[in-house]
Amino acid sequence: QVQLVESGGGLVQPGGSLRLSCAASGSIFSSNAMGWYRQAPGKQRELVATITAGLSTNYADSVKGRFAISRDNAKNTVYLQMNSLKPEDTAVYYCNAYIVDRTYSRRNYWGQGTQVTVSS
Repeated sequence: QVQLVESGGGLVQPGGSLRLSCAASGSIFSSNAMGWYRQAPGKQRELVATITAGLSTNYADSVKGRFAISRDNAKNTVYLQMNSLKPEDTAVYYCNAYIVDRTYSRRNYWGQGTQVTVSS
């Protein structure tokens, strides 16, 4: 059993910063690609950023230059540093990860989501 637990969401003023964390726990052999997605009210879930185990990154155009994704492979944890936040960044942010468990099965997992609200 593998779980992803997110933390770090909240309310922030425009121009402010937040740092999200997502820790994978359970019967883990290794973690592969990890990333963040978001879903605003009335909209589809969209990719924000991904990072491979080798630390290659990919960002949505809307967050390039403002957000930074990183990971700690030893802790099976992925982070999202969000700077210069805008009201349009308001959404529920979901962690996603491809995890190889101790039976050597590779599966995709989602976190429960954390709310980020950017408002004055």
